[in-house]
Amino acid sequence: MTTFSSLKPKKVLFIATRQIGDVLVTTPLISKARELWPDAEFHFLGYRGKLDMLKGNPDIAQIIETSDRPGFAEYLSLFNRLFQRYDLAIVTQPSDRAYIYGLVAALRRVGVLGGHPQGKDGKENSKTEKQNAWKKFISMHNVTVDYFAQHVIAEKLRLLEVFFKNPSELFAKPISVTPPEGEPLTPVIAGQLNQPYAVLHPGPLTAYKRWPLAYWQQLIEWLVKQGLQVVLSASPAKQDLQLNHDILSLLNEQTRNSVIDTAGKLSIPQAGTLLRSAALYIGVDTSITHLAAACNTPTITLFGATPPTNFGPWPNGFIGEQPYQLRARSQTVGNVTILQGPGECVPCRKAGCDDRADSRSECLDLLEPSQVITAVGQALQK
Repeated sequence: MTTFSSLKPKKVLFIATRQIGDVLVTTPLISKARELWPDAEFHFLGYRGKLDMLKGNPDIAQIIETSDRPGFAEYLSLFNRLFQRYDLAIVTQPSDRAYIYGLVAALRRVGVLGGHPQGKDGKENSKTEKQNAWKKFISMHNVTVDYFAQHVIAEKLRLLEVFFKNPSELFAKPISVTPPEGEPLTPVIAGQLNQPYAVLHPGPLTAYKRWPLAYWQQLIEWLVKQGLQVVLSASPAKQDLQLNHDILSLLNEQTRNSVIDTAGKLSIPQAGTLLRSAALYIGVDTSITHLAAACNTPTITLFGATPPTNFGPWPNGFIGEQPYQLRARSQTVGNVTILQGPGECVPCRKAGCDDRADSRSECLDLLEPSQVITAVGQALQK
């Protein structure tokens, strides 16, 4: 049983060595830590190229970047820079490397543990227990991941439980995700925008989170008929650029004239600027969807294998630990609507039906455009 700690650190290091979206979901944790320690200095360690979600964050004094696969010289340089410089390290990912950084950097640590409880007894399996043993040993407090029942925002916030005499206070006030500071759009893109417009982001990191091309075509044609301009968003990754190209190739010329393709042309802060003025956002399970919700844009997101109870975009201002149900064809909380396809297996938390990155997901194949159009109509009426 973890006991209350009256520690008042002067320097705190947050560690998130994963993807862009994983960085964004740490911002409620950072905000709550600022309430706890108003005079502390906060630094953030993460992977190079993955930290744009923190641009302009008022609580972070310094950002420390490292490669996702550093060589010996970079490790040595980083360790020298970090070595015992902090009173507390907050390890927001369960990876061994993140914990080692925390061990090097700080006198004390709190951290997330991987491997959610197995079986009805709620206990870790033996393999997970062995993997987590040393991490528990070096930590003053840990929170275990639960991919089905615990939202990732609640998971991060619970890292601060040890510093509250009454941990329920963590969830007693409105909780919000802090988006990055915006950057001006390029004159070319800004000059093409007409109000009202909807931003669509079809490309996830992995293929099993994709929605069929023909469905995007039908949705775009419907949106244009409603008088909305459509702005297609995508990362600079080759597969995302190709996906947007393939969608555009399905559109007739009249519809195509009402679509702007910004694929690979926007930084994360510029994407935030675009989203803040959008009438609506529609996307799959990806980091830009979380950014849209954080920007308070009406957000419709299409979920397949991922449990919304774990990684659904957080509805800003929500009070409590869990905004969502595990399974519902449509659920709206605040500015976020989550749509799921049919099937008792939904959500499975596998990599699609074949459990691999390039798999299809039947639940997304069966999530028809009519269901999305209905949700869009309800969002626009609001």
